[in-house]
Amino acid sequence: MKKNILLVDDEPSWLKSVSQLLRRKGYQVKEAASAAEALVTLAKYKPDLIVSDLRMPDMNGFDFLEKVKKLPKMSMTPVVFLSAIDDFHAKKVAKELGAVACIPKPFNKDEVIPTLEKYLPH
Repeated sequence: MKKNILLVDDEPSWLKSVSQLLRRKGYQVKEAASAAEALVTLAKYKPDLIVSDLRMPDMNGFDFLEKVKKLPKMSMTPVVFLSAIDDFHAKKVAKELGAVACIPKPFNKDEVIPTLEKYLPH
């Protein structure tokens, strides 16, 4: 059975490239161009994993993660941040809020897939 991933990023080029990479690896991917759009999607769709940008114009990734963790049936869904913000404080806050990993942009595709697979349910 294919694993479902919700990909959230406000940059169309990143959204497209990461989505294509995941689809080539056999994942089903739903895309959201904002945190607000992702929250609407999550009302009717339960992904196996959420991959989100940290810096988005409508809501930052930390606030998005807090909202996701409060949704019914979503508290245990792993969230991975894929972001250009790569500092110790951001990673610490992300972990405290429940993110399972933070992957810096730009990323190495040979490293990102194993990291995501590590957190997908088997």
